Amino acid sequence: MTLSEGTGRQGGGLTTGEVARRLGVAPTTIRSWDRRYGLGPRVRTGGEHRRWTAEDIARLERMCALTTTGMPPAEAARVARSEQHPDAATAARPAAQPRVRPEPAPSRARTGLRLGDARQECRGLARAALRLDACALDRLLDTVIADHGLVAAWHEVIMPTLQAVGRKWESAGERYVEVEHFLSWHVSGALRRCAPPAVPERSGATTLLACVPGENHTLPLEVLAAALAERDLPVRMFGAALPVEAVVEAVRRTGPAAVGLWAQSRTTASRPLAQHVAAMEWGVRGARRHPAVLTLGPGWAGKAVPGLLRPTGLAEALTALEAAVTG
Repeated sequence: MTLSEGTGRQGGGLTTGEVARRLGVAPTTIRSWDRRYGLGPRVRTGGEHRRWTAEDIARLERMCALTTTGMPPAEAARVARSEQHPDAATAARPAAQPRVRPEPAPSRARTGLRLGDARQECRGLARAALRLDACALDRLLDTVIADHGLVAAWHEVIMPTLQAVGRKWESAGERYVEVEHFLSWHVSGALRRCAPPAVPERSGATTLLACVPGENHTLPLEVLAAALAERDLPVRMFGAALPVEAVVEAVRRTGPAAVGLWAQSRTTASRPLAQHVAAMEWGVRGARRHPAVLTLGPGWAGKAVPGLLRPTGLAEALTALEAAVTG
């Protein structure tokens, strides 16, 4: 079901702000399209208040789809108006002049991100990312995390959108690299905004998170760090590509209850490093401790390390770390 189909059952239509959130564009963008290209609602109530009907929103959806292909906004607006209101587009022509059908525009299926049955919020994020609309993207990310919670927002909205962007990049050469970087950067910022202030560290009850040497994909580890902070569990986050000597020194200096080592690629996952960290000890003689070591990420697939934890997802990793820290 499209946004315009869902709106048709609501009777009074949607406000500009509601339409903007669902389409993933800024309200100022919609007002600009109204003012410049005549894509405003057909009916206004209470003076200048806009109420968008299903037909109105269908034009905006088409406008979004066309502009993401690189079509100039003025031309996209002309096509959107013509497709939705062919009679209005030809009303000013002489009666004897034959009606000319507009040239078909690139279809949405070939140009948009393939999100399948993903939540409506995914589509809003995808549109904002494709348009490189920073304000809309930040607003949508903050809203979806607040509405659904961090874990659900990551699994059901943010990660599917990131995967769709990745597929688009792979199928379109280098055209969409900037979209993936843009979306990842804003997701990282949203994670920092939603996380509570740092939890006071407790001796022997802290989690240390780091990417293995050569690994620069930090975003899943940032989600885990934010989720731990959300649960009032102290965490030290070291980010991308921490050298072996630095990993060992960080563990030695902090004595964490648990260590999470992230590897996105099998070429970076290091079994000797994980085993070395798991064998480290600290504390007084007779009561020395080892950290619980979690091998995180797809890079560890097929590299099971005896005695170490290998959670398969965010929820499982959170459960394992909470048990290690509080147990």
